[in-house]
Amino acid sequence: MRRNSACLHDMQRVALQSGADHAGFRQAARALIAQGISPDRVVWDADEATSLFGRCEVPDGPPFALSRRAISLTKLVVCHRAAEKYALLYTLIWRLLHGERHLLDVYSDPLVHNLEMKRKGIRRDLHKMHAFVRFRRLELDTGAERFVAWFEPDHYILEEAADFFVDRFRALTWSILTPIGSLHWDRSRLSLGPAARREDAPSHDAFEGGWRAYYESTFNPARLNTGMMRAHMPKRYWRNMPETSAISSLVQSAASRVTVMCEQEAAMPRKRNPAKALAGMKAEPETLSALNAIIAQSEPLVPGATRAVLGEGPLGAAIAFVGEQPGDVEDQEGRPFVGPAGQLLERAMHEAGIERKSCFLTNAVKHFKFEQRGKRRIHQKPTAGEVKHYRWWLDRELALVRPRLIVALGSTAVLALKGASVPILRSRGPADFNGRPGFITVHPSYLLRLPSESERTHAFKNFVTDLHAARDLTLRC
Repeated sequence: MRRNSACLHDMQRVALQSGADHAGFRQAARALIAQGISPDRVVWDADEATSLFGRCEVPDGPPFALSRRAISLTKLVVCHRAAEKYALLYTLIWRLLHGERHLLDVYSDPLVHNLEMKRKGIRRDLHKMHAFVRFRRLELDTGAERFVAWFEPDHYILEEAADFFVDRFRALTWSILTPIGSLHWDRSRLSLGPAARREDAPSHDAFEGGWRAYYESTFNPARLNTGMMRAHMPKRYWRNMPETSAISSLVQSAASRVTVMCEQEAAMPRKRNPAKALAGMKAEPETLSALNAIIAQSEPLVPGATRAVLGEGPLGAAIAFVGEQPGDVEDQEGRPFVGPAGQLLERAMHEAGIERKSCFLTNAVKHFKFEQRGKRRIHQKPTAGEVKHYRWWLDRELALVRPRLIVALGSTAVLALKGASVPILRSRGPADFNGRPGFITVHPSYLLRLPSESERTHAFKNFVTDLHAARDLTLRC
């Protein structure tokens, strides 16, 4: 590596290795800064084969302090193919060390903008390499195996990308070949090699069918956007990616597959009626106890739940309260609204003049969905698909109870009752649930999550006001 500079008519010409010579640039920049040589007096030559002009060498200089942000920017921009990269970086360093400490915050500065564009270009190139490198298995004469990939980067990113592949494929022996150099990993040591040709890498292996099957299984025809696909996966990378051989047929069949998906979705409620599927019944259950027996015997859609938590209360109740799903306490005891949120609801009902025993309490989702953290089971919000799965049961349950008013507690309950999401805080008040009189308010667990006591007190008063209004509505229903 030559990292020398020379004088020619008061100019300093600095020769660095071609590619990303970060060490050479750092050494030269230190020497130039130490001698006070301004950027307009330096000519940077990033070609290993170019001879040096003159003979007066610039001695090595002491290190200087730069911010982490400047160091990170320099490390990436050095990888760029642009010939002016070293001149731009040295100008940046000079200005940072000569009174413009906050230069990198001035995005409108032409120098900063230029360097930021180059940094983004390197980031994009690294992302493409991480995403589009495909290893193919190569069996050696010794019987051992090596995985070899071919990739064509836009910039000199090989060393910058190395750690990603070492971390990801540490247990394999592999090589990545490119036109600018090669990386080789033997499960313990990483080495750099010379540039290669595409013919040096295997063109196929036995696992290519696996790549194709995986891509076909994750392809969503309903979200096909060929322009976006080409933007995220440029065609110039396709010839090295075995799964792309499936793209043409997938695009051609997308429209017909979407039609089939829509037809299957439209038929799903009739084919997958939970009551008939689980109980083998010829007709829907006609009593609440019969419906509850089916729910109790059903497999939970969400894993880990102990039991289905059934609705509780009298038929013909004045109000049916619908929440999201059982919590940890409800799952253990098999009753709705007996945990902390349920206790808060009962307190608010009491202040609003509503007796729990006169109401029907249930949930949109009948099983407890949670994430295990140590010994604790942490509540997880049900997805729209899970709410839809349980919607048949909720609809049949309310048809059998026949409440005068349905109070939806929170967004999940509204989604189950209306089939659409609404902003709860802006939609509080009377509502129509597909022809049934309703009322929208917050879930009591919302009050428990508020950060300050004053916020919780204020929100609880509003909650009680909502329940007062709901009780008054039952007198007119």
